[in-house]
Amino acid sequence: MKFTISWLKDHLETSASLDQIADAMTMAGLEVEDVIDPAAALGAFTASRVIEAKQHPNADKLQVCQVETKDGVKEIVCGALNARAGLITAYAPIGTYIPGSGVTLEPKPVRGVISHGMLCSETEMQLSDDPFGLRGARFETYAARAEMLGLSPEKARADGGIIELPDDAKIGAPIAQLLGLDDPVIDFEVTPNRPDWLGVAGIARELAAAGLGKLKTQPTPTVKGVFKSPIAIEIDDEGACPMFAAILLRGVKNRPSPDWLQARLRAIGVKPRNMLVDVTNYLSFDRARPLHVYDAAKLNGTVRTRLGRDGETLQALDGKTYAITPDMCVIADESGVLGLGGVMGGEHSGSSEATTDVLIESAYFDPARTFRTGRATAITSDAQYRFARGVDPGFVEPGLHLAAAMILEICGGEPSYPVIAGAVPSSPAAVRFDPDRVRALAGMDVKPARIKAILKDLGFTVQPDGKALSVAPPTWRRDVEGPADLVEDIVRIEGFDKLPEVSPPRAPGMRPPPASIGESRTRIGRRAAAALGFSEAITWSFCQQGHARAFGGGDPRLILANPIAADLDCMRPSALPNLLRAAQKNADRGRSDARLFEAGPAFSADGSQARTLAALWLPAPARHWQDRPQTDIFAIKRDAIAILQALGAPTASLTVDRASEAHWHPGRSGVIKLGGKALARFGEIHPRALKALDVEGPALALEIAIDALPPPKAKRARPPLEKLDLMPVSRDFAFIVEEGVAAGDLARAIAGADKALIAEIALFDVYRGPGVPAEKKSLAFEITLQPKDKTLTDAEIEALRARVISAAAKLGASLRA
Repeated sequence: MKFTISWLKDHLETSASLDQIADAMTMAGLEVEDVIDPAAALGAFTASRVIEAKQHPNADKLQVCQVETKDGVKEIVCGALNARAGLITAYAPIGTYIPGSGVTLEPKPVRGVISHGMLCSETEMQLSDDPFGLRGARFETYAARAEMLGLSPEKARADGGIIELPDDAKIGAPIAQLLGLDDPVIDFEVTPNRPDWLGVAGIARELAAAGLGKLKTQPTPTVKGVFKSPIAIEIDDEGACPMFAAILLRGVKNRPSPDWLQARLRAIGVKPRNMLVDVTNYLSFDRARPLHVYDAAKLNGTVRTRLGRDGETLQALDGKTYAITPDMCVIADESGVLGLGGVMGGEHSGSSEATTDVLIESAYFDPARTFRTGRATAITSDAQYRFARGVDPGFVEPGLHLAAAMILEICGGEPSYPVIAGAVPSSPAAVRFDPDRVRALAGMDVKPARIKAILKDLGFTVQPDGKALSVAPPTWRRDVEGPADLVEDIVRIEGFDKLPEVSPPRAPGMRPPPASIGESRTRIGRRAAAALGFSEAITWSFCQQGHARAFGGGDPRLILANPIAADLDCMRPSALPNLLRAAQKNADRGRSDARLFEAGPAFSADGSQARTLAALWLPAPARHWQDRPQTDIFAIKRDAIAILQALGAPTASLTVDRASEAHWHPGRSGVIKLGGKALARFGEIHPRALKALDVEGPALALEIAIDALPPPKAKRARPPLEKLDLMPVSRDFAFIVEEGVAAGDLARAIAGADKALIAEIALFDVYRGPGVPAEKKSLAFEITLQPKDKTLTDAEIEALRARVISAAAKLGASLRA
C-alpha cells in the first residue's frame, strides 16, 4: 500500500515530519517498507526557456535552439516538433542520466553541431508512457500547432514532443517542484486483518489516535437524483453478495482527470486513464472502497449478481478470457457475464472516452468467495486484494455517492436516484470490556479515561456497562471479536515501547521439558556435521515435483493444494534436492566447492515423516577442459561414519552394502546398515538426477536416517584402561576373488578368523590385469595383530594365517601366488 504525504494531509491535520510519520506508523503496527523520494530521480532536470529555434544546417528534422538555463545560455540540438521560441520546457545538462532512454548525456556532435544538453519529454523523464508527453489543456494547444504544420493528429502523437511548462515557470526551478512530484511516498505492509489500512483515510485515523495530529472529518456528499434509473439491480445469492447499489449518470463528458488526481495516481504506480476510471481507482486507495463503472449503453436489461454457470466465460479488462465456475460470484445482465464480483470487470461493458451514460457500481462481496475466485483465476487486482480482506460494508452507499459527486463535478451530467438491492450486513457485536484486562494481558498501566479516548479515536463506540465498558466496533473493524483484540489496539496506540520489561512468573521448581531422543540426536548431528567442515543450510520442506521424482518422491499424495510458489509444490522426499539447488546457485555466483548440510524432515508417500541429516559436497569445477573434478567416495563415507559415531551408533558392528536407489550412482555409492536396517547412505549422486535439477556434477552426498538409529544404551562406568606393552604385528594377504565380491564382505570374513587377535584390517590394493584371471580381481589387505599377554611365536602366526585363508575361502577367495 502506497500513499503520498500530501494525500495523507487531506485527512490528517499534522505538522509532523516524514520521519515522525514513518516512525509513528511502525509503532502503531503499520510496517513501513520504504520511503520513496520521487524528486531524487528528477534532481538534474530544471525549467528552461527556448530563446531561438533555427533549422539544423545538416538535418531536416532537427533544430538548433538557443536555450536560457540555470547555467546560462546553451546551444542544444532538438528534434521535437513543438520546440519553438518562448517555450518553457525541461532542460538536462551534460552528465545527466536520462531514465527514459538509459543514456548519460555527453557533449557529442549531432550532425556536426555539438549539443550542450537536452530538452526532454515526459517519456524521457519517465513521467509518462505517452510519446505525446502533454496533458490536459496543453494537448489542444499542441494539436492546433500540429495542424498548422500540416501534420495529422496520429503523426503528431507518434512524433511526440518535449514537455510544455507554464509560461510563468521560473527558469532553473526543479521540474519535480513545478509538476508537483516532490511529494514523498510511503510504502508499507498491510496485515490481512486490517483492510481499513488499505485506504489513506484509515491510515490517518490510526495516526490521529496515536497523537500525530487531528483527524479531518469530511462529510460524505449525497447526490440528489433527478430521474429514475431505467436499469434495475437484483441479487440472486445474498451469501455471495449481500448488498449491491448503483447510480446512473447520463450526459457525462468523459475527459482526462485533473492534474492533481493524475499526479496522485502516478505517485503510487497507478496509470491514469480517464475521469471515470481514475475516480474508482482513487477511491479504492483513498477510502478503501473499490468501485466499478459500466458504459450504460452496453448493458442489456437487469444487472444482477449471481453465481456463475458452467460454460460461461469472461473477457476481462486485462485482455484475458476466464472460464466461469458455479462457485464464483459474477455480475451479469441478460446478455451474459459482465464481470467477476469483487475481482475484475469485463472488457465489453467497460467505459471509454466515448461513454456518455455510466452506471456506477458499489457492492459488498463475500471475502472468502472473492479470495477463492482470485486464487482460481490468478487475478490479484486492487479490488480483489481489498474485497478478499473485507471492505467496510457500511461505506457501500456513501462510497457510491462520493464517486458520483466527483464525476458530476468534473464531467457534468445528471444523476438518477440510487438503486439498492440487499442490505448492509449486521455490524460487529459489542464487546463487554473490563479496563483491567489491559494490565492483566499486557502488563501495562493505562488509565480508564485514556482507554476510552483511544477506543473512540479508533472509531469504537464506548458506553458504560456497570463497572465495565460496552465497546461496539465500527463497521470497518470486523476483526474485533473479544477483549484481547481491544487490548491489542490499546497497547498499539499507547506504544509498545511503554511495555514494562518484566519476566513472567515461573512456578516453583519448573524445568523445561527434556528434549526427545530424536531432538537430541539432531542437535548432536548438526554439531558433528559442522565440525567436519559443512555449512548449515535451512531450506523449504517442499520442492518442485520434478525434483522430488528424481529422488524417489513426487507421489500425487504429497502434492500441495496451495503451494507458496509454482516450483515448491511437493513435499520433499529428501533434503538433497534443495541442497543441490542451493549449492548450484552458489556456484553460479562464483562460490564453488560448496559443502552444505541440513537437518530436517523427509516425507514418504504414505504420509509419514522422518528426521534426516543430509550433507552435500559439490566440488569446484576443473580449470582445464580435459580435467574432471576430483571426488573422494571414501571421504564422504568417512564423514557419514563419523556422524553416526557422534550419534551413538555402534560403528564396529556396521556393514556396508551397495545403494539401490536410482538417484545414487551405481558402484560409487553405498548404504551403511546395522543388522539389515539402513542407517545412512553415501556416495555420488547419479548424473541423471543432477540433470533433472540442472546441477553441474559430480556431487557427493550423505543422508542419515536419525530415527532408524537404535536407542541409546544406558551409560555404564568406563572399562579399566588396558595398557598394551607388546608391539603389534602386521601381515599382508592378497586374495583372488570374483568381481562381484565386495572388499568389505571379504574383510568381515577375515576378521572372523580371530576376533581377539586381529586388531585392524585395511585394504591397500585392488589389481586387475596380467596374472589375474578374467572376471576376477586381486584384493590386498594389511592385517594387524595385537598380542596382549605374550609375544606371538612363528607357529602361532602361521596358525592364524591358515585360519585367515580358510575364512576367505568361504567367499571363494584364494591366496594369490
